[in-house]
Amino acid sequence: MELYGIKSRSIPQKVIIHLLETIFLFFSYWILFLQGGNYIQNFTGIHNAANAADRRSIIFLFNIVIFLRLAFMMFYLLKRKIPWEESISVPFAFALYYIGFTLFVLPVSQSINWIDYAAIWIFVAGCFINTASELLRDIWKKKPENKGRIYTHGFFKYSMHINYFGDLLWVSAYALITRNMYSISIPVFLFSFFIFFNIPKLDKYLKEKYRKDFDDYARKTKKFIPFIY
Repeated sequence: MELYGIKSRSIPQKVIIHLLETIFLFFSYWILFLQGGNYIQNFTGIHNAANAADRRSIIFLFNIVIFLRLAFMMFYLLKRKIPWEESISVPFAFALYYIGFTLFVLPVSQSINWIDYAAIWIFVAGCFINTASELLRDIWKKKPENKGRIYTHGFFKYSMHINYFGDLLWVSAYALITRNMYSISIPVFLFSFFIFFNIPKLDKYLKEKYRKDFDDYARKTKKFIPFIY
């Protein structure tokens, strides 16, 4: 599935993605606040904890923020073609967040404390890094004098894939809020996906497109995590 280098509005694919996202968002709400939690408990044995409205509200608020950010990214920032396979794979990947973290938080009744407040700040930081880095790059690329040049400014001077690092932060914040040790599997999966699939694939495309400019950028810039890797 080719992801880079072909421009298209891909409106039908984007509409399908957001219809499926809306369905998953509804199921998250149903499980967290309606009768879905009892159904899950009866069907799977996952305990539906009482007196956990605050923690569940944070998880659902995270869901809403991510849903809106994805809409902004897809309909405003994303210029490449979306293959039909991706119109199915993307929503089901995001179901890991909407439904996965919802299920992980279901049995947890622990009161909100400083760890959760820290997680909220990590979530905000991750969302800001991801969206701001993409937005600044989009503004830069729209200038005629920058056509055909690789973007190495803004947040991207600290990491070649700083937007992915932002994603890892907000997903990790989700896991912290759930207070469920098994939820760490989702950010670990995302980290592995970036390191072993997305980043190598994107780097290959960028190297073919920008050649020496890409090599110079890669030589002096961290790959993923600023100041570390």
